[in-house]
Amino acid sequence: MVELTPNPSFSLTIRLETPNRTGMLASVTQAIASEGGNIGHINLLEQSRRITLREITVDAYSTEHSEKIVQAVKALTEIKVVDVYDRTFNLHRGGKITVQGKIPLKSQSDLSMAYTPGVGRISKAIAEDPEQIYQLTIKQNTVAIVTDGSAVLGLGNLGPGGALPVMEGKAMLFKEFAGVDAFPVCLATQDTDAIIETVKNIAPVFGGVNLEDIAAPRCFEIEAKLRQILDIPVFHDDQHGTAIVSLAALINALKLVKKSIEDIRIVINGAGAAGIAIARLLRKAGANKIYLCDSKGIVSKGRTGLNPEKQEFAVESSGTLADALVDADVFLGVSAPGVVTPEMVRSMAKDPIVFAMANPIPEIQPELITGDVAVMATGRSDYPNQINNVLAFPGIFRGALDCRATTLTSTMYLEAARAIASLVKASDLDKEHIIPSVFDTRVATAVAGAVAHAARQEGVTI
Repeated sequence: MVELTPNPSFSLTIRLETPNRTGMLASVTQAIASEGGNIGHINLLEQSRRITLREITVDAYSTEHSEKIVQAVKALTEIKVVDVYDRTFNLHRGGKITVQGKIPLKSQSDLSMAYTPGVGRISKAIAEDPEQIYQLTIKQNTVAIVTDGSAVLGLGNLGPGGALPVMEGKAMLFKEFAGVDAFPVCLATQDTDAIIETVKNIAPVFGGVNLEDIAAPRCFEIEAKLRQILDIPVFHDDQHGTAIVSLAALINALKLVKKSIEDIRIVINGAGAAGIAIARLLRKAGANKIYLCDSKGIVSKGRTGLNPEKQEFAVESSGTLADALVDADVFLGVSAPGVVTPEMVRSMAKDPIVFAMANPIPEIQPELITGDVAVMATGRSDYPNQINNVLAFPGIFRGALDCRATTLTSTMYLEAARAIASLVKASDLDKEHIIPSVFDTRVATAVAGAVAHAARQEGVTI
């Protein structure tokens, strides 16, 4: 049975009025606890001899759970619930990003230089020397976050409107962690050729393109064609960001179990964008025994109807995921909740490494295999070793923009992964610390430096 854990995604604030008497607050906290809510901040807003007004922050695990908590508080006699609001929805009201000018416009002369007529001189200069666009506009530090909304998080095809809050969040992360200005571009089409043509036509504004939440296998073709026709970096984060951080974590996990990537047998469950990209990068890093699995089991050469990406990793063996895991050293899951059992993990080789990255519910709950694994990682922030793409994509683009890279290569991804892994010192490395924190300020700088160096070594800079 999957354990449901309260988390900030379903956080609410309850404003309530109670008589100013001993035990009133305790009755409220007991009611919340009885429904499994996790209490956070308690703020005293107002107090008189007669009443007390407080706001209590509570984490739940679903919308329905939030409602049960509120009803439990409302059921208390003498307690008046004044207001209830969903903190996550409140955070998004009005959007999460804005555009702000870098210079003040306080006089006629300011306006004349920033806009007409002075701006005409700048436009002519760029028309005469197109390279000037990088020095005289936002292009040198701006990334388009492009999606068609066809594969939003783990929620499926929500369309461009449903994708927009995610892309806004992505833009915030770009700015916060790497100082990159990014903007959501949510397209009202899921036609491959239309997406490619649209991105090509808006590319003059941007120094790079981050493709996001585009379903496989279309995402492969879109990325490949855009790389061919554009002279700016194109990066599909669901593929390469996941692969980079997974490899970084695996590098350090293998140090703990004293195994070599060349010798281990790896099972990847999930043969979509992320699974294929992980397999490719692991192979680049030296792995040569990779078993790719999808909903039908091992991707075998004997199967018909495989797309080119799956054919690339098809093996002679056939069978189920359970069959693939027997004597495997590593499991990497980018698939679905609960597809791995404790028995399957116990069939793996000595000191198994399990990265169950399905989000929000992993392929197997860590609590079920605590004593059976050497290293465990998930995609969640409430467990150790979170495999989070924010460790990769801000630094990737920071480095690529800084060195004017015209493309991104697998070598750049490999060096980015090694840079991330290197930030965990040998003295700090343990089974619950194989990857740096997303708030480690060294990460983006280290990744950017590694990417820029690799780009120069490969001759893909201007």
